[in-house]
Amino acid sequence: MSSDLPFGFGAGGSEPERRQPGGGGPDDLLGKIPLFAELQKLFSYTGGPVNWDLARQGAISGVSGGHRPVGDDERRAVRAALELADLWLGEVTELPSGITTATAWSRVEWIEKTLPVWSNLCDPVAAQIAAAMTSAIPAEAAQAAGQMGGMLQALGGMMFGAQVGQAMASLSGEVLTGTDIGLPLAPAGTAVLVPQNISEFGAGLGLPDDEIRLFLALREAAYQRLFGHVPWLRQRLLDTVEAYARGITVDVDAMRSKMEEAMGSIDPTNPESLQTAMQSGMFTPEESPEQKRALARLETLLALAEGWVDAVVSQASADRLPGAVALTETIRRRRATGGPAEQTFATLVGLELRPRRLRDAATLWSVLQEQQGIAGRDRLWNHPDLLPSADDLDDPEAFVRAQSGASTDWSVEALDEAGPAPADPEQDKDSDDGPA
Repeated sequence: MSSDLPFGFGAGGSEPERRQPGGGGPDDLLGKIPLFAELQKLFSYTGGPVNWDLARQGAISGVSGGHRPVGDDERRAVRAALELADLWLGEVTELPSGITTATAWSRVEWIEKTLPVWSNLCDPVAAQIAAAMTSAIPAEAAQAAGQMGGMLQALGGMMFGAQVGQAMASLSGEVLTGTDIGLPLAPAGTAVLVPQNISEFGAGLGLPDDEIRLFLALREAAYQRLFGHVPWLRQRLLDTVEAYARGITVDVDAMRSKMEEAMGSIDPTNPESLQTAMQSGMFTPEESPEQKRALARLETLLALAEGWVDAVVSQASADRLPGAVALTETIRRRRATGGPAEQTFATLVGLELRPRRLRDAATLWSVLQEQQGIAGRDRLWNHPDLLPSADDLDDPEAFVRAQSGASTDWSVEALDEAGPAPADPEQDKDSDDGPA
């Protein structure tokens, strides 16, 4: 039997039943319809530029089919691997252990426990795009919108939340450790491996599972030493991402066209079509000159951190893990060429998180150790002013020679007496001297 009633309204039930006291108002009726109830909840969101409730729900639902919890045996194996890795690293670096908690996460645990850092990374980007959109609205239109402002803000948060949720779901299926993309996503001092993803990563490599686990534990433990004992590094990475966000410009006409196209594809009888529209990439910004400079700074810093980890892990594992050379090369290609994880991060934050100069940086750290020993290599992390620049990566041996011939006192005490370094000296240079 056909009905001309709108979607979600049934023909059953008598008129008196639909008008019972306390249950007959239109808001109450709409609240009983799943689709409208969800929309009502979404449009009532009053948080920041990204609806993180929606992002979390979308991310978890996106991995539910391929997710499995971590078993007790896996947790014990991960803890043992991280403990042994930390022991080996103590022989090849002066930076002390940075691990206070060693654990294994499932994909869902990774999503839930890294959300605070993603919020720090994504909110500035989303806020900048939202501000650019608002500033582009003519004054008459903005005044006419009036009370629609709150709804538009909720709509923007919903769209960003859906896009971020999809990206996190994808990334959770690929990350191997808590620092797999070069950023400290886990809480401070927490070393993490993701056993399900490590099993899939190791398939076809022809190496024992425990060897792969231990190699990745070495990388995670090495990163924890950096983030735990180089106090400025964590914030410098996050600040550089925020500097990238400040340079965002938006082609409003192109965005409006994308929005109209996406909204035209929504089928009110199919809730999934709403999610598809939100994930259509309508908020992809243009890359400005300021962003390109920030991206170059970020790539250099990522390459230096990744190169140091590469160097110390290679030294710690060379005589102990038969597959260390093959695993090092596999990880280098995975990080330097940018796989699906890096592409997903580009969706999340709007930039590619890739250490393009990884091999050059690893060479620089290795040459430093050969010429100046472990202490001479690791002292460069004492202060951001000591780190090599992108130009130094072009000729690592020249940088090492310059370091060996320098008479400047680069001790922590001397640098502290000279005063703190600016938050981003290269950015200050850009603003004073114009584009690099």
